[in-house]
Amino acid sequence: MDVVDGEMKIEKEYDQGFRVEHEGDDHQGRLLDSSKTKKKKQKMATRCDQQYTTPSPPDLPIKFRKRIRALGGSDIALVIQKCLFKIDVSSGHNRLSIPFNQIRQTFLTPQETEFLNSGDNKKKCSEMEVMLIEPFLRRGTISLRKWEMKKASGSATSMYVLVGQWNLVAWRNALREDETVQLWSFRINSKLCLALVKRKAKSNGYFVEF
Repeated sequence: MDVVDGEMKIEKEYDQGFRVEHEGDDHQGRLLDSSKTKKKKQKMATRCDQQYTTPSPPDLPIKFRKRIRALGGSDIALVIQKCLFKIDVSSGHNRLSIPFNQIRQTFLTPQETEFLNSGDNKKKCSEMEVMLIEPFLRRGTISLRKWEMKKASGSATSMYVLVGQWNLVAWRNALREDETVQLWSFRINSKLCLALVKRKAKSNGYFVEF
């Protein structure tokens, strides 16, 4: 038995998803079953990874295209396709994250980018009010901001976020954790607008409209 500074050394063994701790002569085994947690994470990872394994993201549904054209919209582009995480539908956070490293193509003009960069990431964070077409084709407005999320390591992750009325949008469209959504951009008289589409995964890895 190892002794360090008069104290018994705690040995940890890992075996088949269980962690067993032995302390001194008592040899008290404490089993922490992590299999359920692992399965849940693997299931969520599989669902969320499907959006990256498809040959190409599904196109914007026809009913959305008709809605956008009826409003005089053009320049339709896919901004992001993502799996919703718990924090995306949490009423306590009231925001949808759009990480920079998941954005599929530039959807802001240089002037809009400069404007959103002008905030200080605190109470004076710059924001843009944009039209949002929701999954059930309801029109509303949402606020677009840029955030810098600091990590424990000291580094930061840049992202855009939809805030303001996001809780209402999530509730009204029954958005749930693990669901896949797409965010599309378009322009009406050069003004930025967005459309949110719910997607459902098929067994072959493709997505269809929810």
